[in-house]
This record gives sequence, structure tokens and C-alpha cells, in this order.
Amino acid sequence: MKPQPLQTQTLAIHIEGMELTVSALYRPGPKEPIVFLHGFGSTKEDYADIVQHPAFDGHAVIAYDAPGCGASICTALDKVGIPLLLKTARAMLARYQIGQFHLVGHSMGGLTALLLAHELQEGVLSFTDIEGNIAPEDCFLSRQIHDYPASDAEQFFSDFIHRTSQAPDHASALYAASLHHKVRPAAVRGIFTSMVELSDHGQLMEKFLALPCRKMFMYGASNAGLSYLGHIQANGVRLAEIPACGHFPMYSNPVAMWEKIMDFIVY
Repeated sequence: MKPQPLQTQTLAIHIEGMELTVSALYRPGPKEPIVFLHGFGSTKEDYADIVQHPAFDGHAVIAYDAPGCGASICTALDKVGIPLLLKTARAMLARYQIGQFHLVGHSMGGLTALLLAHELQEGVLSFTDIEGNIAPEDCFLSRQIHDYPASDAEQFFSDFIHRTSQAPDHASALYAASLHHKVRPAAVRGIFTSMVELSDHGQLMEKFLALPCRKMFMYGASNAGLSYLGHIQANGVRLAEIPACGHFPMYSNPVAMWEKIMDFIVY
């Protein structure tokens, strides 16, 4: 059987007087939709291989490039941050007329997804959080906006890419190699500062544990020392450790990533 294809779509959406052009992958289907939110420095294509897994056949699928990222276009890059990403997610759900759905978010997308699930409550059937921020310790990338201050956005981003390329963790060099192509430098400061502010002061752990839906927290084996894993497991969150992996399971071990998502959502 051939995989059910994803359609590439370009949508114009308006948020608070600003027009965004959003590039999306979409597949209609009779089963519950699955909405994917990518992480910083990634794109919707992180999730395109869902079509390679027949267990997801029949599920509607939505993945899209966040403002300032990938093929999406935002003319006001200084406005980009988690609040705008959250409003974009709400607008995309409205455009596709999505009511109840399964939610998957990685890193920056996991933080956006958490806030979305907190707003929508019963609308979210399940939440797969792939190393999304739920505590201050999760800002190992975004806190660099404060740890390595630079007045020039291009210079900060170039230095960030170099540091990331030299990091010893799984897939860091692969991830760093495409950052210049996937993120607009002028969007980085707003994204990173809002991520740090929310991680430090947004009561994310409380919001996460209070969600009424089923929850799974996925993390790479090299991050098995996260201080809160035992706490969230004791509070009903399923843990999914991905072997031979750090922060990027879709690059380091996609087979294990999809198996865990499949087991959580489908079976």
C-alpha cells in the first residue's frame, strides 16, 4: 500500500493586524487529527515521515513552519516569540476547523504546545512533549541569548551556530549545519527571550501536570539526568527515553521516536 501523501499548502493568516504566510503540510482523514509543532531551528519536515508508518493511516495531519522559520513568511520578525507562535497555532486550528486533536511538540514547539493545551484543555486528546520546556533547566539553547549577549542579531546567530556545531551531543553538528537556512536571525532574540521568561516564571510544570489529557514526555538518553523526570512520572506522565539520542530524536533515532508516538497515540 502506498503511503498517504501530505499536501504542501500556503496559507495567509491575520493576527492582530499582521499578515503571515504559513507553509504547511496537511493530510485530511477521518480519524483524529495529529498536530505537530517543530522546535527552534527545525521545520515542518521533521514530521513528514509520518506517511512512512501505516499505523497513522486515516489520521488527519497538520505540520507547519512557525513564523520566522522554514518557508513561512513574517514581515515583522521583531514580533516573533512564543506568544505569536501560540496565536499562530490557534489560527491554524481555526483555519483547518480542528476541534479535538492529538498534539506533538518538540523543544520550542513543545513549549508552544503546552500553552496551547493549557488554553484548550479538553480539546487536546493527548500531548507528546519531546523535550519541550517545562523547567528553567530546559533553556540550554535559549538561555544563550543572555549568556552570550550580542547587539547584532546576525553575529549572535553565527556564534550560536558555531557553538552548537561544536557541542558533543548527538546530532548537534547536523542540526547546526542547516540553522542559517531554517531561521531568520532577526527572529531569534524574541524566541529565545520569551522561552527563558516562560521557563523561569511561567509556571510551566504546574500547567503541564494539570493538563487533563494523556501526557508523554520524550527525551534522549543523554538527557536522562533531567531533575524532574521522576516527579512527572509519579504524577501520571508516561516517560519515553530514546536511546542513542540527545535533544533531537527526529535526527538521531527517528525509528524509536515514531514507535513511541505510535504506541502512545494509536495503540
